[in-house]
Amino acid sequence: MKVIADVSIIPIGVGVSLSRYVAACQGVFTEAGLSTRLHAYGTNLEGEWSEVMGALERCHALLHEMGAPRVSTNLRLGTRTDREQSMQDKIDSVEAKIE
Repeated sequence: MKVIADVSIIPIGVGVSLSRYVAACQGVFTEAGLSTRLHAYGTNLEGEWSEVMGALERCHALLHEMGAPRVSTNLRLGTRTDREQSMQDKIDSVEAKIE
């Protein structure tokens, strides 16, 4: 099943600058072959359910390996059965209504 996810992965106990951890997770998502869109407070992911969940698990493991004693993730998921819809499709639909 295809899923679009909005994820914010937060390493805890590593200080206030988190960009190196975000970059590490972006690498995991790229290796998994997921479509990604980074935004100011997280990342949108698009792919098969099992691939997205596997990448999130690998990201948690990697952040722990990098020294984060705790990792907290906020996750929103969306699936459809009536038709296929990409992240870009969703954005295009809203932008068309704005114009």
